[in-house]
Amino acid sequence: MNDVVLDASAILAIFFQERGAENLTYNLMNVSLIGAVNMAEVQTKLIQKGFDPEVAWEDAFLLVKSVVPFSPEQAKIAGSLITKTQPYGLSLGDRSCLALAISLNAPVYTTEQVWRHLDLGIPIHVIR
Repeated sequence: MNDVVLDASAILAIFFQERGAENLTYNLMNVSLIGAVNMAEVQTKLIQKGFDPEVAWEDAFLLVKSVVPFSPEQAKIAGSLITKTQPYGLSLGDRSCLALAISLNAPVYTTEQVWRHLDLGIPIHVIR
Protein backbone atom coordinates (compact mmCIF):
# COMPACT_ATOMS: atom_id res chain seq x y z
CA MET A 1 0.00 0.00 0.00
CA ASN A 2 1.28 3.48 -0.86
CA ASP A 3 1.34 6.43 1.53
CA VAL A 4 -1.92 8.00 2.68
CA VAL A 5 -2.47 11.39 4.29
CA LEU A 6 -4.47 11.81 7.49
CA ASP A 7 -6.36 14.91 8.50
CA ALA A 8 -6.13 15.93 12.16
CA SER A 9 -9.76 14.86 12.59
CA ALA A 10 -8.89 11.27 11.66
CA ILE A 11 -6.13 11.08 14.29
CA LEU A 12 -8.43 12.62 16.88
CA ALA A 13 -11.13 10.06 16.04
CA ILE A 14 -8.68 7.36 17.11
CA PHE A 15 -7.73 9.13 20.34
CA PHE A 16 -11.30 9.74 21.39
CA GLN A 17 -12.64 6.42 20.02
CA GLU A 18 -15.11 8.24 17.80
CA ARG A 19 -17.32 6.62 15.18
CA GLY A 20 -15.30 5.91 12.05
CA ALA A 21 -12.01 5.28 13.84
CA GLU A 22 -12.45 1.57 13.13
CA ASN A 23 -11.96 2.38 9.42
CA LEU A 24 -8.36 3.37 10.10
CA THR A 25 -6.87 -0.11 10.03
CA TYR A 26 -3.42 -1.15 11.15
CA ASN A 27 -2.27 -1.49 7.51
CA LEU A 28 -3.55 1.98 6.71
CA MET A 29 -1.95 3.57 9.76
CA ASN A 30 1.34 1.85 8.90
CA VAL A 31 1.60 3.97 5.72
CA SER A 32 0.00 7.15 7.04
CA LEU A 33 1.51 10.61 6.90
CA ILE A 34 0.32 13.79 8.55
CA GLY A 35 1.39 17.31 7.78
CA ALA A 36 3.13 19.35 10.47
CA VAL A 37 0.27 21.88 10.51
CA ASN A 38 -2.25 19.11 11.17
CA MET A 39 -0.01 17.55 13.81
CA ALA A 40 -0.03 20.92 15.58
CA GLU A 41 -3.84 20.78 15.49
CA VAL A 42 -3.82 17.30 17.02
CA GLN A 43 -1.46 18.35 19.78
CA THR A 44 -3.53 21.47 20.47
CA LYS A 45 -6.75 19.46 20.88
CA LEU A 46 -5.04 16.89 23.12
CA ILE A 47 -3.57 19.59 25.35
CA GLN A 48 -6.98 21.24 25.57
CA LYS A 49 -8.32 17.87 26.77
CA GLY A 50 -5.71 17.78 29.55
CA PHE A 51 -2.79 15.91 27.98
CA ASP A 52 0.73 16.98 28.90
CA PRO A 53 2.25 18.69 25.79
CA GLU A 54 5.14 16.21 25.49
CA VAL A 55 2.89 13.20 26.01
CA ALA A 56 0.39 14.57 23.47
CA TRP A 57 3.12 14.95 20.86
CA GLU A 58 4.66 11.54 21.50
CA ASP A 59 1.32 9.72 21.56
CA ALA A 60 0.15 11.38 18.33
CA PHE A 61 3.46 10.69 16.60
CA LEU A 62 3.17 6.97 17.42
CA LEU A 63 0.06 6.71 15.25
CA VAL A 64 1.69 7.78 11.97
CA LYS A 65 4.63 6.75 9.86
CA SER A 66 5.87 10.31 9.47
CA VAL A 67 5.14 13.99 10.05
CA VAL A 68 5.78 15.95 6.86
CA PRO A 69 7.07 19.57 7.07
CA PHE A 70 4.91 22.26 5.46
CA SER A 71 6.78 23.13 2.28
CA PRO A 72 6.62 26.19 0.01
CA GLU A 73 4.98 23.98 -2.65
CA GLN A 74 2.29 22.93 -0.19
CA ALA A 75 1.83 26.55 0.90
CA LYS A 76 1.20 27.56 -2.72
CA ILE A 77 -1.30 24.73 -3.21
CA ALA A 78 -3.07 25.50 0.08
CA GLY A 79 -3.38 29.16 -0.86
CA SER A 80 -4.66 28.30 -4.32
CA LEU A 81 -7.31 25.96 -2.90
CA ILE A 82 -9.23 28.88 -1.42
CA THR A 83 -11.33 29.35 -4.56
CA LYS A 84 -12.50 25.72 -4.57
CA THR A 85 -12.93 25.38 -0.80
CA GLN A 86 -14.23 28.75 0.37
CA PRO A 87 -17.88 27.79 -0.18
CA TYR A 88 -17.35 24.94 2.29
CA GLY A 89 -15.55 26.97 4.95
CA LEU A 90 -12.32 24.99 5.01
CA SER A 91 -9.62 26.33 7.30
CA LEU A 92 -5.95 26.79 6.50
CA GLY A 93 -5.31 23.56 8.40
CA ASP A 94 -7.80 21.73 6.18
CA ARG A 95 -6.25 23.18 3.05
CA SER A 96 -2.72 22.35 4.25
CA CYS A 97 -3.78 18.72 4.69
CA LEU A 98 -5.29 18.64 1.22
CA ALA A 99 -2.20 20.35 -0.21
CA LEU A 100 0.00 17.60 1.20
CA ALA A 101 -2.21 14.93 -0.35
CA ILE A 102 -2.25 16.77 -3.70
CA SER A 103 1.53 17.24 -3.68
CA LEU A 104 2.00 13.49 -3.07
CA ASN A 105 -0.93 12.45 -5.27
CA ALA A 106 -2.08 10.43 -2.27
CA PRO A 107 -5.51 9.64 -0.82
CA VAL A 108 -6.58 11.58 2.24
CA TYR A 109 -8.67 10.39 5.22
CA THR A 110 -10.85 12.71 7.32
CA THR A 111 -14.02 12.85 9.41
CA GLU A 112 -15.04 16.16 7.82
CA GLN A 113 -18.33 15.51 5.99
CA VAL A 114 -18.09 18.63 3.85
CA TRP A 115 -14.99 17.23 2.14
CA ARG A 116 -17.32 14.83 0.27
CA HIS A 117 -18.20 17.76 -1.99
CA LEU A 118 -14.61 18.48 -3.05
CA ASP A 119 -13.27 17.44 -6.44
CA LEU A 120 -9.51 18.00 -6.22
CA GLY A 121 -8.12 15.12 -8.26
CA ILE A 122 -7.25 12.94 -5.25
CA PRO A 123 -9.29 10.31 -3.44
CA ILE A 124 -10.95 11.77 -0.33
CA HIS A 125 -12.18 9.19 2.19
CA VAL A 126 -14.63 10.41 4.83
CA ILE A 127 -14.44 7.75 7.51
CA ARG A 128 -17.89 8.30 9.00
